[in-house]
Amino acid sequence: MSNPISMAPFFLLCFLLPSFSSAAHDYGSALTKSLLFFEAQRSGFLPRNQRVNWRSHSGLQDGKASGVDLVGGYYDAGDNVKFGLPMAFTVTMMSWSILEYRAQLAASGELGHAMDAVKWGTDYFIKAHTEPNVLYGEVGDGNTDHYCWQRPEDMTTDRRAYRIDPSNPGSDLAGETAAAMAAASLVFRRSNPAYANTLLNHAYQLFDFADKYRGKYDSSITVAQKYYRSVSGYNDELLWAAAWLYQASNNQYYLKYLADNGDSMGGTGWSMTEFSWDVKYAGVQTLVAKFLMQGKAGAYAPVFRRYQEKAEAFLCACLRKGYKNVQVTPGGLIYRQRWNNMQFVTTASFVAAVYSDYLTSSRSSMKCPAGYVQPSELLTFAKSQVDYILGDNPRATSYMVGYGNNFPRRVHHRGSSIVSYKRDSKFIACREGYATWFSKKTSDPNTLVGALVGGPDAYDNFADQRDNYEQTEPATYNNAPLLGLLARFHGGHSGYNQLLPVVLPPPTKQNPITKKPSPPSSSSSSSSSPVVIVQRVTSSWKAKGRVYYRYSSVITNKSSKTVRNLQLSISKLYGPLWGLTKSGNLYTFPKWVGSLAPEKSMEFVYIHSASQANVSVLRYNLGY
Repeated sequence: MSNPISMAPFFLLCFLLPSFSSAAHDYGSALTKSLLFFEAQRSGFLPRNQRVNWRSHSGLQDGKASGVDLVGGYYDAGDNVKFGLPMAFTVTMMSWSILEYRAQLAASGELGHAMDAVKWGTDYFIKAHTEPNVLYGEVGDGNTDHYCWQRPEDMTTDRRAYRIDPSNPGSDLAGETAAAMAAASLVFRRSNPAYANTLLNHAYQLFDFADKYRGKYDSSITVAQKYYRSVSGYNDELLWAAAWLYQASNNQYYLKYLADNGDSMGGTGWSMTEFSWDVKYAGVQTLVAKFLMQGKAGAYAPVFRRYQEKAEAFLCACLRKGYKNVQVTPGGLIYRQRWNNMQFVTTASFVAAVYSDYLTSSRSSMKCPAGYVQPSELLTFAKSQVDYILGDNPRATSYMVGYGNNFPRRVHHRGSSIVSYKRDSKFIACREGYATWFSKKTSDPNTLVGALVGGPDAYDNFADQRDNYEQTEPATYNNAPLLGLLARFHGGHSGYNQLLPVVLPPPTKQNPITKKPSPPSSSSSSSSSPVVIVQRVTSSWKAKGRVYYRYSSVITNKSSKTVRNLQLSISKLYGPLWGLTKSGNLYTFPKWVGSLAPEKSMEFVYIHSASQANVSVLRYNLGY
């Protein structure tokens, strides 16, 4: 779990210093392990293909007290809280990794696992986004959680759910979640277009919510302030979300948003060299530079060049060729802060790798104050950081758990430090965990394979102790960009042009104009139809080895006229349905609802052990 960070000069630290002899690293093995860590962080009902078999189901009542289903998602680090902002950033970075290095992931056999990791997060976000302007951003709170040391399967801590809405806004949280949904929609565009469109519709709504009702999320969800305080504010997330929405939709509204707001929101002004769950400017600047290199900027090229200048300033500082260069350890590792420093290492290295590939694709170089930089120099820098992580460092320590022979054995992580629930299901009480397990000096009973821990201090020193949370606690957002880096170094570049647009099916029919889209909610009906149907899961339970879901489906008449004689088609329905009348193979209004007045809604529900049924509007009449 993170701590508050200073907003003063964010000078990340990137440099190439002495190398340490070692055998060539097995990036493919490290890639496989890095994905296993995400499975260890899962909350909710674990699937049958779960590979981390020392974990079991947890958080099965999440959201129930608030009347919503918030089962699922990820625990952020070594505790049992679900923090929305870092979880969304994790999903965005996993998606970016896949989008840049899909071919390498496929060649390694890990593409499916990577997509599963993304979907575990986006499935949760769909549940958490219960209304267009409502998003649940946290389950549990750090204060009560940290008082206990329990397995997630045992936790007795407060599982209250916290949300943002128009009266309690959170533009940073909604913006980052919009970015995650938009980026993930690209991941699934080929394999699951219906799901991709659902994600994109949520992204549209979340961006509108974030932009219209502005405010910092931690002013609304105050329990997050101690752990994930939004120091940078929300302007960077609004730009970040707009960049991902443009990439996902090709809608010019978002490109114009980046141009119109680049100066006022800091996209063209800040030369901050931190890229993290809090500060997104370097990521935004890199994406916009990509749009520019792809020839998509058009009349916005002058503004986009200023974005690109800041992206390259970030990388020049990393190479110690900028005006204000960055700190590194004697062993050559980026160093930003004592607490979980590795998060900054992997994000900066990922940006360096992708920008190197962009430059290679455009057959160009980059100019720093200290001279020109070829793409290979950026890639060498990124590789030096990954190699340090995997063991090329003064301690010859791998900071990825389970990789190599010398890795952290006493990780600050509740689940890995306590005997597996599957091995011994005896309940472990809140404080009992501290007395019995936290204080043990022995190795963790469950190896947290693939976890990237916080890492060494400014002098390359590291203490493998469970109470040393600054250095031994892992986090999902450490691993997310590392996923792309390991795929890149395992699979190589393959000589393809990374700036050529990937041909994908269009998300929805939209005019390529500067008008903001007005998307439906995750609806089965056409955006032009006055009849809109929104489905969501409201509860779930397990019976006889199967998970059952209750779906609420709300039909809304968006027109100014009354809807009569509505006929629906429902397929892939495998259980009972209430609230409609079945007529042959069709469904109609129930007997007690003869029509639906303008701007009115009605609900029907169904239960089955599957994803949502396909509901489509066949015909209806409009009248007064």
